[in-house]
Amino acid sequence: MPARKVYDIIIYMDNLYRKVKNYIVKHQMISEGDIVAAGVSGGADSVCMLYLLHELSAELHFRLLVVHVHHGIREDAWKDAEYVKELCEKLQVPFFLKKVDMKDYAAKHGLSTEEAGRILRYQAFEDVLAEAGIMIPGDEMEKKSFRDNAGKIAVAHNRNDRAETMLFHLFRGSGLTGLGSIRPVRGQIIRPLLCLDRAEIEAYLSNREVSFCLDSTNQEDLYTRNKIRHHILPYVEENICQNAAAHIGQAAEMLAETDDYLRRQTALALKRCLICQEEKVISLNLNFFRAEEPFLQKMILLQCMEYLTPHRKDIMKVHIDAMMHIIDQGGSREVILPYGLRAYKEYDRLLIGEGKKQGDFPGEKNMREQESLPIPVSIPGEVPVPGLGTLAFECMDMGAGGDFYKKGQNIPEKTYTKWFDYDKITTVLVLRTREKGDYLTIDKALRKKTIKEYMVNEKIPEIRRKSIYLLADGSHIVWIPGYRISQYYKVDENTKRILQVRLKEEKDG
Repeated sequence: MPARKVYDIIIYMDNLYRKVKNYIVKHQMISEGDIVAAGVSGGADSVCMLYLLHELSAELHFRLLVVHVHHGIREDAWKDAEYVKELCEKLQVPFFLKKVDMKDYAAKHGLSTEEAGRILRYQAFEDVLAEAGIMIPGDEMEKKSFRDNAGKIAVAHNRNDRAETMLFHLFRGSGLTGLGSIRPVRGQIIRPLLCLDRAEIEAYLSNREVSFCLDSTNQEDLYTRNKIRHHILPYVEENICQNAAAHIGQAAEMLAETDDYLRRQTALALKRCLICQEEKVISLNLNFFRAEEPFLQKMILLQCMEYLTPHRKDIMKVHIDAMMHIIDQGGSREVILPYGLRAYKEYDRLLIGEGKKQGDFPGEKNMREQESLPIPVSIPGEVPVPGLGTLAFECMDMGAGGDFYKKGQNIPEKTYTKWFDYDKITTVLVLRTREKGDYLTIDKALRKKTIKEYMVNEKIPEIRRKSIYLLADGSHIVWIPGYRISQYYKVDENTKRILQVRLKEEKDG
């Protein structure tokens, strides 16, 4: 072979190695000391991944092993297993063979063979990792197992797979999560080759003069994904855009990042609306819920359903729309949901969980009986409040800040940023649930109303009344978060010092 050709191959191999290494590091796929179980079928993608991970293991300091799953479908599949075993012996990588009956499992559990195969493969990986934490020599490695988050499952999806999966989800109807397609990391599962396309993988193996197995089922059009792979993408790349698969993959990556961001924002919004969250029931404050953007409202409901259900794939737009509908209606309403769940709306509360009727929800009795110890407030200071978040307290001197009445400065009207006349507070403020004798002033004449009477008038459900945290100055309630403040403590032209209370967002630190 000409020297120039050899040089080009060396450069190509080195660049591809660095590309995969940088992708692994960028997405924090592997940590030093991990056990990485690579799923190797014998096909081009998985064989390429095996060679690259074998090279990278020395530099990134992880222990590599191989899992080959025989699905019991093809009679000639044993040849693939033997080939992978020979590769592992050549590279001196531990080899584990797992035989499963995919058809039988699918029939017993009412699944497609494709879904059954996926479940059985990952179960095989987990079983091997649990064993490998003990079987592989090395003092530190013996102490680690899959249960300790030291084990990773490496699968060989590539950039083309990501494009095909995005199209598959798009055609079937999907939200952002589905359009984000295959992720680089999902829990213990890592995909080191997601930065490579199929042509790069085949070129790598050709340059190394490494053969691979061909799975006859991958050449058939029995599965929808194969139809997309064999017909739709090739047509698009030949007749519309040569780099269509790469562009679709890039779009999937951007949508995945968008989905991750929105999930973080949804978690913060859910925290603002949350009354109680237990294993089989979630309760939301609809006053706070309605203050969120409509898109976030739907995301909150979806996140609640994901927490309560075993599989997201059965949660559809129609279920979210049904919950939104009863929230918009007056009175008490309910809607039936998948997995034996239902949503029940009562006044300004929404319960999502199991139960045949109101009062049957698991944990509802605990919510009714919920009591709390008073939480003293330090000024300045921050106080975490169950079901609400962290409240930040700050005293501002009007002498330093200037007279806001004269300057026309507005008092904050935000639900969770409030100003109070600090000098009217006579005791150490506490955050607590209601007690007998609690009251607030309701008008400039300083007429009083008991907290119980106020909550009844506001149609706050009885189950919720005992769990709302109040800002209290003795028996005088300064503020009912999410509702109103006492007239007595309002800032006026005579105020010298202001107490600002603000609900902190996570980004505030």
